Amino acid sequence: MTEQKLRARLYVNAELAGGGPVDLAAGQAHYLRNVLRCSTGDAVALFNGADGEWSGRIATLSRGAASVDLTEQRRPQESCPDLWLCFAPLKKSATDFVVAKATELGVSALQPVTTRHSDTSRVNLDRLRTIAIEAAEQTERLDIPAVLGPVSLTALLSDWPAGRVLLVAAEFGASRPIAEAVADVAGRPAAILVGPEGGFAQSELDGLRDLPFVHPVGLGPRILRADTAALAALSCWQAVAGDWRGRPPGRAD
Repeated sequence: MTEQKLRARLYVNAELAGGGPVDLAAGQAHYLRNVLRCSTGDAVALFNGADGEWSGRIATLSRGAASVDLTEQRRPQESCPDLWLCFAPLKKSATDFVVAKATELGVSALQPVTTRHSDTSRVNLDRLRTIAIEAAEQTERLDIPAVLGPVSLTALLSDWPAGRVLLVAAEFGASRPIAEAVADVAGRPAAILVGPEGGFAQSELDGLRDLPFVHPVGLGPRILRADTAALAALSCWQAVAGDWRGRPPGRAD
């Protein structure tokens, strides 16, 4: 018998195991009932970032509550590569865009960083975490990137973990093409740092270049917007050293 087409894929905080039921949040119940027009018996998939992805059917569905009876595990747990994106917060819509697309591109952590030329230092972490969850739901990720509280560039560098390389998108000064630099550090925990729209201050770049774990990289001959630079750098890393090199995962639906 052919499996019923999934109506939704949702992230939950509950432990997932055969049999269920799993209670959903009120917002998820609203989404299923009023946006997708689901009914009891419809097929959905759930994941929690730890137990893989499970298929199930909607058992109860009302205005503010819903539950799902689990049937079987569709995919075992997998994690994205150990890649951080450190980025200067941008104007609200641009920051939202970066978080959503970086989640799609498989980062494991999102770290806002305030710099001398930052447009803003205010970050709504709850909003950004919601955006990351929605992006993971849509793109079939099995985990959710960590969304960390903002720190200053000085604090970030002073507490940098041993063994992790930092690729810095440098708008000017000496740097290597990003593909070459990524190839040299492939297999190591890594992070990418992208500055604000105004770029890094000269003193910031000078200080970064003095650090042994920093690799200044160039993103081509054109000046990129900060959000474009972040996604271009992530794409290069994934293509050269990340999980874009593997075979696409099979789809169970």
